[in-house]
Amino acid sequence: MSKKIYFTRHGETFWNVANKICGATDIGLTDYGHEQAEELGRMIKEKLDSGEISIDMIIASPLSRAYDTAKHIADMTGLPLITDERLREQNFGKYEGTARNGEVFRLDKRNFVQSYDGGESMLRLAQRIYNLLDELSKDDKIYLLVAHNGIVRCVNSYFYDMTNEEYGNYGISNCELKEYEFC
Repeated sequence: MSKKIYFTRHGETFWNVANKICGATDIGLTDYGHEQAEELGRMIKEKLDSGEISIDMIIASPLSRAYDTAKHIADMTGLPLITDERLREQNFGKYEGTARNGEVFRLDKRNFVQSYDGGESMLRLAQRIYNLLDELSKDDKIYLLVAHNGIVRCVNSYFYDMTNEEYGNYGISNCELKEYEFC
């Protein structure tokens, strides 16, 4: 039997509403973002109670939008919660706070060695996320990771081959729950 891991993105933030890139900037959840996290917590609790899924621990990014989302889920489910610095969102340097759908940013996301003038390259991000996933794959626990859209892009690339364009365009909705399976 192969081991599973779950991933969710934080609830809606003030900069999500404003269509801005959050990146490593610590932006809080909106009231709706808190509601999304509570609803996700209820849904996960139902799935845990019914035996549909099994989760032993929540690991969250230390940024408040992800941590607060994880805290709501932990409060609803009773699951233990820790943070891991490796789940912090990618630092997008000069693009932090700019439009998420900017054409230059969209194209720059395909350049995996670029650090965005003071940010973090995709390759460095992949190193820390792949190292974390390698580590988590080695024990018998099932984890829920609570982090960011840039992190799920990298997590998805760990499990599935993706072109640079697919990688740059990949993302999930706020509080969407994804399941991955280690081979």
